[in-house]
Amino acid sequence: MPTRTLKALLCSGITAGVLLPVLLWADGATRPGYSLWHHGASQLGTGERAWLQTANFVAGGLLLLAFTAGLRRVLRGGRGATWGPILVATAGAGLVVAGLVPTDPALGYPPGQPTGVTTSGLIHQAAGFALFAGLSAAAFVLARRLREESQKWAIYSRLSGILIIVFAFAAGIAYRLDTLGLWQPAPAGLLEHLSLLTGFCWIIAVGVHLLRGHLSGDPSTPPTGSHGSGPVTSQAG
Repeated sequence: MPTRTLKALLCSGITAGVLLPVLLWADGATRPGYSLWHHGASQLGTGERAWLQTANFVAGGLLLLAFTAGLRRVLRGGRGATWGPILVATAGAGLVVAGLVPTDPALGYPPGQPTGVTTSGLIHQAAGFALFAGLSAAAFVLARRLREESQKWAIYSRLSGILIIVFAFAAGIAYRLDTLGLWQPAPAGLLEHLSLLTGFCWIIAVGVHLLRGHLSGDPSTPPTGSHGSGPVTSQAG
């Protein structure tokens, strides 16, 4: 694979990591009736300007899938070379489906829309689970590979994996408490946004790290990681 192509694939993950949160927050901060504190990110795929977040989720998912191809090329055997890309691809596919299949109205958004659980909403929930679980699991899997180069990178990766799931579960609990009237307005939206931010910051960091390490030298160098030692990339230095 030419270096230029590999660079484009790795940059796809970095682009996704920047594009998706920025559009979410910009749209959420200016969307009438929407609260970044209260409402989940998926609610932006409904109501006014729903098309913007549909495009955002689909584009972000496709960029993650492209990043997966670059990730698989860089790892080329060794720890995480199979399951790392598979899990990131799972997250990317979940993001695409979440964009194409909108969630149900909830917590008063969109305003005036009846709440309830539909088939579309259930599919969207499954896609969201694939996104969060895929990102978290990928962070844990690649932590083992990153540890071959730096213990700090391994710690950061594991911490990211933990925070993605912790924030996501906390968002679900906050949402449930809100619907039961026990905490209103609960910070379900904020917690979900924090989970997404953690996951995509990790994608950006790994993308930049691999981009610098792999493309700084000869890309034809065989990966030392495939022999059970050495850095994440194919470079020995």
